[in-house]
Amino acid sequence: MYGLTFKCLQLLMVESRISDRNAKIIFFAFGVPFGPYSTIRDFMKVHIITVGDEILIGQIIDSNSAYMGRLLNLNGARVERIISIGDRHEEIVHTLAQSVAQADVVLMTGGLGPTKDDITKKALADYFGVEMVFSEETYRRILKIFEQLGRPATEAHRHQCYMPANAALLYNKMGTAPGMWMQAESGAVVVSMPGVPYEMEYLMEHEVAPRLRAHFPGKPIGHRTLRTAGEGESRIAERLDAFEETLPEGMKLAYLPNPGQVRLRLSFSADTQQELDAALDTKAAELHALLPDIVYGFGEDELETVLGTLLMERKLHIGTAESCTGGYLAHRITAVPGASRYFNGAIVSYSNEVKMKSLGVSETTLREHGAVSEATVREMVKGALQALPIDVAVAISGIAGPDGGTPDKPVGTIWMAVGNADRIETHLIKGGKHRLRNIQYAGTLALEMTRRFLVGLPGV
Repeated sequence: MYGLTFKCLQLLMVESRISDRNAKIIFFAFGVPFGPYSTIRDFMKVHIITVGDEILIGQIIDSNSAYMGRLLNLNGARVERIISIGDRHEEIVHTLAQSVAQADVVLMTGGLGPTKDDITKKALADYFGVEMVFSEETYRRILKIFEQLGRPATEAHRHQCYMPANAALLYNKMGTAPGMWMQAESGAVVVSMPGVPYEMEYLMEHEVAPRLRAHFPGKPIGHRTLRTAGEGESRIAERLDAFEETLPEGMKLAYLPNPGQVRLRLSFSADTQQELDAALDTKAAELHALLPDIVYGFGEDELETVLGTLLMERKLHIGTAESCTGGYLAHRITAVPGASRYFNGAIVSYSNEVKMKSLGVSETTLREHGAVSEATVREMVKGALQALPIDVAVAISGIAGPDGGTPDKPVGTIWMAVGNADRIETHLIKGGKHRLRNIQYAGTLALEMTRRFLVGLPGV
């Protein structure tokens, strides 16, 4: 009934051009809170508040906000502010008051645990002017968890079960602290969740996002993501310059780069889901047709997963021979569940001695061309094909840095090769001075080079 009344009053405001001041009086007369979202618009405004001194001093990285931002965007919300604050009562209350006045939804993480510095719940109770009440249901659940662990619950865990009296508790399957859903007089929703990432993610996906969709109906918003590898952001942008001019009003194309990869995300909103899907599918197909050589997947596809699928389809087995990447490429391949169906092994030949003994690289090649050379990675591929029961081999040898370079072969010089019994292809990378970035970049390009080798596309 509330939802129907809310929508009817929204319609009255639009059709009659009632001001916000007069609308507020009407909303309260019907017992419906009037807040930032009471006027019609196509998105909900969200503020995210992360609580914890450990974030401010750089002890941990705030990955929670990134996850919430992605999920909220998929659900038609707009994150307008992300605020990190310390474990201080007055600061929590002050920041919460500011955000409730400006946003439709305030999402908070952190400070719900059993220790003395977990003060978020008390700050919320003080902000809303309510008492803290004991949740017998939460306490019974904690006792059951500790009984299964064979350990007794502590007095601190009992203290953890006191909640603001106005909070609707959200079931947290992944931990002991429930989430809390509250609503301010303005109509703004306040949600408090644990700061542990996997607990917050469970609550967002199973409790918070579904409730927000029901509470704040709006136009559907959608995305289509194409995954590319082997070409830089600026080069891709040049190829898509004319395409971007054809995008419908309101549709956006975002470039999201990572080492060796660029995600291309189309975003759009429409009156109906059917219109939304039709517009996005049409433009995604056009985009794919313009970049057939570098698009390896869609949505959440990972390059190593796509490569694994190709190997299984062709009934091929792969192995690696790595020097400067130290097994990173093998790690990427075997991180995919079921990789044993196509990955048979790796040889990490970090020294010249291992290159010669395990891969058969000739001493002459190493003396005349060096370990970081096209000739060496070719011989590494040949050696891996002989040493391992595989059909396809990938080899990498380079100078990852930050030192060890020479004028002829500076840091970031990395040779790679991929081949089978019939042919071998090579590629030279000229990276930077950042060791980890060079390793990650080489791993990604080696995966993409192998993908193109298998499907018959030109190399990277």
